[in-house]
Amino acid sequence: MGTRGTSIAAVLAVTAAMAAAVTGVAVSSRQAAAATTTFTPVADTYVQSNSATTNFGTAAQLQVDNSPVRRTFLRFTVSGVSEPITSVTLRLHVDNAGGAGSSVGGTVRLVSNTTWSETATTWNNQPAIDGATAGSFGAVSRNAWSDLDVTSAIPGNGTFSLAVTSTSNDGALYDSRETGTTAPQLVITTGTTTTSTTTTTTQPTTTTTQPTTTTTAPGGDPVMLGAGDIASCSSSGDEATAALLGAHPGTVFTTGDNVYDSGTASEFATCYDPSWGAYRARTRPAPGNHDYGTSGASGYFGYFGAAAGDPAKGYYSYDLGAWHIVSLNSNCSAVSCSAGGAQEQWLRADLAAHPTACVAAYWHHPRYSSGTTHGSSTATQALWQALYDANADLILEGHEHNYERFAPMTATGSVDTTRGIRSFVVGTGGRSHYSFGTAVTGSEVRNSAAWGVLQVTLHATSYDWQFLPVAGQSFTDSGTQACH
Repeated sequence: MGTRGTSIAAVLAVTAAMAAAVTGVAVSSRQAAAATTTFTPVADTYVQSNSATTNFGTAAQLQVDNSPVRRTFLRFTVSGVSEPITSVTLRLHVDNAGGAGSSVGGTVRLVSNTTWSETATTWNNQPAIDGATAGSFGAVSRNAWSDLDVTSAIPGNGTFSLAVTSTSNDGALYDSRETGTTAPQLVITTGTTTTSTTTTTTQPTTTTTQPTTTTTAPGGDPVMLGAGDIASCSSSGDEATAALLGAHPGTVFTTGDNVYDSGTASEFATCYDPSWGAYRARTRPAPGNHDYGTSGASGYFGYFGAAAGDPAKGYYSYDLGAWHIVSLNSNCSAVSCSAGGAQEQWLRADLAAHPTACVAAYWHHPRYSSGTTHGSSTATQALWQALYDANADLILEGHEHNYERFAPMTATGSVDTTRGIRSFVVGTGGRSHYSFGTAVTGSEVRNSAAWGVLQVTLHATSYDWQFLPVAGQSFTDSGTQACH
C-alpha cells in the first residue's frame, strides 16, 4: 500500500534587513544549500481485532481506532542520505471517505520487526510494537495532510518500521500507498544552514527579499521546478504533476492559476492541498487571474502566507545559489504593471540591489505565446523591459495551458541572441490543455498535449532546462543556456 516555523536563518535575514534600514548600509545574508528527500513506504497495511485473520494490505485506507482495535503498520527504506539529517517528518494524508477526521490521530512507535509482509500480516500474526514512541498526531482533518516530527526515530539510512495506534474510539482513516500522490511520506532534510553577513557603504533600498530554503540534489547546484494552471477538483492532472515534484528535489515555482475556478480558501484546501500542497514548504508561488477570482486573491495569500509576499503587492524576490529570482504579479488590474508604476519601479530597484551574474523571473500572463486562447500579452512589456535592461536571463510564464519555448527576445518582439531573454510558457500543471495557432516570432518548441513540469538547474554562469512529462507521456524538451 510507493514514492510521495520560521528558521533561525530566516530570522537572521530579517534582522539583517532591519539593520540595513537603521544604519543606512546594505547587509546581505546567505543560506547554505540543504536537501530534502521524500520517501514513500515500501509496505503498509493495518490490522483489525474483530477480523483477526484478514489481511488489508491492498486496501486504499490505513485505519487507526480503538473500537474495534485497528493498528497501522508502515515500513520505509531510507537510502542515499549522505549528509547529516536535520529533520524527519512523517506525513499522513487523512482519507476523504466518511467522517470529518479525528480528534486523536494516533501515536507513532518504532517496530523492531522490519520483515513483516504487507500481503500476509493479520491481527493474529502482526509484529510486536516494541520500540520507542516517536510522537503523536493530535486532531487531524479530513482530506488534509498531517505532519509529525519523527527525527528521533530515523538516524540515517536503513529500513524502519512504524506503528500507529490509538486509545480513542474516534478513529482516523489515512490514505495508503495504493493511492499514489497521497501515499504516506517520510520527508528527510539534510545539510546545515549557515548565515554570513557583509557590510558595504551603499544606500539601503526598500526591496523585500523572501527567505528561502535552497533544495538541491546532495552536492549539486540549486534546482527549480514547476508549472502553472495547476489544480482542479475536476481534473487528475495536478495529482500526476505533483508526483513529479515528489520524485525530484528543488524549489517549486508556480506560474499562476494555482487552483480553479476562483482561488477560494476552500478550493485551495480541497483541490490544491491534496496534490501540490504536499510541497508547499518548498514552494515560491506567483498569482494568476483565477487566484484573483476571490477578492484580493485572499485564498491564495491566506494559503501560501509569507511565501507569497505582501498581499497588497504579490511580488517578491529571493536568491538561489548564484542566481537572483523574482516572482512578479502580472494581474495588472490589481497591481500596476506599467512603466513608472510601483511594481516596475520596485523591480528596477531590486535588480540594481542584486547585481548577480544570472537572473530569472516568473509570472502568469505571457508576453509571448502562440496559443489561441489567450496568446501574447503586452501588459507585461514594461516588466520585461526592466529585466532586459538589467541583462536578465530567463522568464517563466503560464496562462496558456500548453508548453512553449522561445528564443531570447527583446521586450518589443524581436529575437536578440546577444542580450535577449529566453522565455518558457509552462501552463502544464494539470488543469486542461489549450491549442496553438500560427507560431509567433521566436517560438522554437510547442506542445499542447503533455502535462508536466519544467526543471531548471541553476549553475553559477548558466542553466539547464528539461521538461519532465507525467507518467505515460513522452514529450520532453531540454537544453543549456549561458547567462549574459
